[in-house]
Amino acid sequence: MAKATARHILVASEAKCNELKAEIEAGADFADVAKQHSTCPSSRDGGNLGSFGPGQMVKEFDTVVFSAPVNVVQGPVKTQFGYHLLEVTSRQD
Repeated sequence: MAKATARHILVASEAKCNELKAEIEAGADFADVAKQHSTCPSSRDGGNLGSFGPGQMVKEFDTVVFSAPVNVVQGPVKTQFGYHLLEVTSRQD
């Protein structure tokens, strides 16, 4: 069965999400940005969501996590919780 590990940053607006993505693409550390800005409890661990399989996260996450290239920041991804930046850190298909 497919498994992935990922980390994310959750914020309230698409504009903030785009701003943080630009910071990361300019060289800011994903984990540091997550600790400073993410409203998810995972922010304490740099946004780390651990390992999970298909169907364990919301549909919008699954779509990105099981199709996006590894180690490339994706987003904004809108879910019922807000706007996310997602980074797949590893995947076994």
